[in-house]
Amino acid sequence: MQLVLSGKTILSKIYSKEIMVEPFTVKQIQPASIDLRLGKHFLTIDEHKNAVVSLESSAKYREIKEEAKIILPPHSFLLATTMETLELPNNLTAFVEGRSSIGRLGLFIQNAGWVDPGFKGQITLELFNANSLPIELTVGRRICQLVFAEVNEEAEPYKGKYLYQYGATNSRIFQDVEVSK
Repeated sequence: MQLVLSGKTILSKIYSKEIMVEPFTVKQIQPASIDLRLGKHFLTIDEHKNAVVSLESSAKYREIKEEAKIILPPHSFLLATTMETLELPNNLTAFVEGRSSIGRLGLFIQNAGWVDPGFKGQITLELFNANSLPIELTVGRRICQLVFAEVNEEAEPYKGKYLYQYGATNSRIFQDVEVSK
């Protein structure tokens, strides 16, 4: 059974620099999580430069930088980033969860849900507007929460293709080496 860290423990680990979150304010700490804020860098798959999206090659994206607000049209998908840059120690993992209040408006927030021990970088968020109306998103607003859990032993640090990512980062699935049958 994994132990989920309390807000007090998260704050203590940030102050002792065991967990790095930058920029950070104490107001982000929740009872058992930390809120992360929406950054100003976005990517969307460019439908004019891709005939099909394939897992075997890099998709073409359109980059968007917004200083204040971005509109997410109905039934559309967007990659976003957190304002915060994180560094996790090798004995902690984290889960990215959308905020319930935002989900109740039809905005689904994810990042495949998982941050490995030893990860360093910003979190790329996958946003989907399930609503029939556009959703206005404000840069700097609390958008998701990070829940930390201890792993049962110190893990090998993350060395994957998203280490040190900064800004919304495109899919790199095409770099995977698949296990043969």
